[in-house]
Amino acid sequence: MAKFEIKDGVAIIPDGAAKIGEDTFYDCSSLESVIIPESVTKIGDNAFGRCTSLESITLPESVTSIGWYAFTGCTSLKNVTLPNSVTFLGENAFSGCTSLESITISNSVTRIDHYAFSDCTSLESITIPESVKDIGVGAFRWCTALESITLPESVTRIGCYAFMGCTSLTSIIFQGTIAQWNEIDFGNRWNDEVPASVVHCTDGDVEI
Repeated sequence: MAKFEIKDGVAIIPDGAAKIGEDTFYDCSSLESVIIPESVTKIGDNAFGRCTSLESITLPESVTSIGWYAFTGCTSLKNVTLPNSVTFLGENAFSGCTSLESITISNSVTRIDHYAFSDCTSLESITIPESVKDIGVGAFRWCTALESITLPESVTRIGCYAFMGCTSLTSIIFQGTIAQWNEIDFGNRWNDEVPASVVHCTDGDVEI
């Protein structure tokens, strides 16, 4: 039976593997890149946690689930695109990825889970699709390089501390009306230490 291994900095994942299990490559500091075969549907909890040399990863359209802490602490990872097949993005999935500059989230994801991108201190841009309804607790906490964000009108909940400490965030755009914004369920201190003082809605600005 083929085994998961690392060769010359590249993760070797056997064809036909259905998932990458919990802790499979955890703390593998020599791992630099990963190409995941089309057979994989699930990336388990902490599967690539603390792979501090991991710079790139290619996720196929077969992947539907990214587990808790799956890529936490991957401090060299710069860019990630989640394919539209991804429906589950677990807690702390990319937390502490301090080199991550951009992320494109699948338009099948309805919830950005707790602390999913917290402490991503180089994150400059984020695309949140119209499918997202719930932004979890601390989801983007301490993303200190984030300057602007556009929230779709589908969002109905923004959790506690969701954007806390985003000290460069000067522009928040909401793709719905003021009335829709006021209907959102906001958690405590969701915008602590955020310099933006208004949200730009389709029919005007609202103070926050």
